[in-house]
This record gives sequence, C-alpha cells and structure tokens, in this order.
Amino acid sequence: MHIEFDILTLFPEMVEGFFTSSMIGRGRKNGLLEVRAHQLRDWATDKHSKTDEMPYGGGAGMVLMPEPIFSAVEELRRPKTKVIYMAPDGEPLTSQMARELVKEEHLLILSGHYEGMDQRVRDELVDQEISIGDYVLTNGTLAAAVMIDSISRFIPGFLGDEKSLTEESFMNSLLGFPQYTRPADFRGMRVPEVLLSGNHAAIEKWRYDQQLAKTRRLRPDLLDNEK
Repeated sequence: MHIEFDILTLFPEMVEGFFTSSMIGRGRKNGLLEVRAHQLRDWATDKHSKTDEMPYGGGAGMVLMPEPIFSAVEELRRPKTKVIYMAPDGEPLTSQMARELVKEEHLLILSGHYEGMDQRVRDELVDQEISIGDYVLTNGTLAAAVMIDSISRFIPGFLGDEKSLTEESFMNSLLGFPQYTRPADFRGMRVPEVLLSGNHAAIEKWRYDQQLAKTRRLRPDLLDNEK
C-alpha cells in the first residue's frame, strides 16, 4: 500500500520538520507514503501574490479567495484524488475515519487561514470537511499534519508491530488501559500484581475493566458505541 498527501497551505514551512522526523520520516524513506506541502501563493496571479480578500457583507478578518485555490486544485488533482478541507466546523476526525481514509491513493488537503475560505471552494472542490477538535487554530496546517499522522498509522508496515493498533485508545470505542514497565516497585508504587502473574486471560480482563472504568469516568459518550 502506498498513499500520497499534498497539503495546500500558506505556511508549508510549519510541517517540513514534522514530516522528516520520527515514524513519518521513516515511512517516507521506506516508500510507504509521500507528503508534499505546497505554497498557495504560487498560484496567485497578482504581483503581490495575494490570496485573501475582505468578505462580502462585512465582518472581521479576511477570507481566502477562490481563484488561487481553484487553480492549485485543478493542477494537483488526479482522477482518484480526494480533496479534504481542514475546518473547525467539519466532521470530527476519529480512528475509524482514519482507517477508511488510508484506503485512498491521493489526499489533497486544503489548509484554511484567516476566517476560512470562499464558500465556492467548499461547494465545488471539497469532497470531505474534517475537524480535529472543537477549537480554532490560527490556520489548518497543523490540523492537516495531525490528520496525516493519524492516517499513516494504518498503513501496513508503518508501525512495525501491528498489534499496537488494536491496543490503542478508541480502537474499540474505549480509552486505553494503564501501562507499566520495570521496575516492579518504584518508590513504593507497585505494578498491579495481575500484570506480573503471567495469566494472560486475567491480564486481558483486567485491561478491559480498566478501559471500561476510565471511559465511563472521562468519556461516557464513547460507551454508546460499545453497546
């Protein structure tokens, strides 16, 4: 499996280090994925490389103009491209969504800025609008990086140990269980005896019970998906 990501942004430098480090960088070297960040201003047509304008009807802030975005998408899009807009009012990103998106061959990600982008871009070019949370960032470039990281984890061979995917938070609609390592006794704080028992069935039950209790305490809304 190989997936390609293209990010259209006013701040490509924000993610250059992110995509050359850690597991993303390793995945790129191994040919599992490719990530490119493009400067939206490269598709502007005036001498000042302008990409934003005041909104019709008035209001605070500026809005990204449709012309450079349309030109960029039309140049970068392919027959099997899926265009995604990172928007605070988009559909919430979940592990289940990331698992579906990894099946795409090419994701072209639009990074918003200012007060967003002209609605005609959203109406005519965008296939899916995604949010990484109920908060607003100064621009969507970091949100795009977060989404790419989440999707990449589902590429076969990306993690090395595929079992780690099944044990993560949200994979079974529950939060993760507590993890411990050596020493078994650190400053009087002992690792739960069940984890030292070697009884795998008991360990699995303990972990599930811990997940259930933690989810009930912190994210009871997720339990609806577990029923």
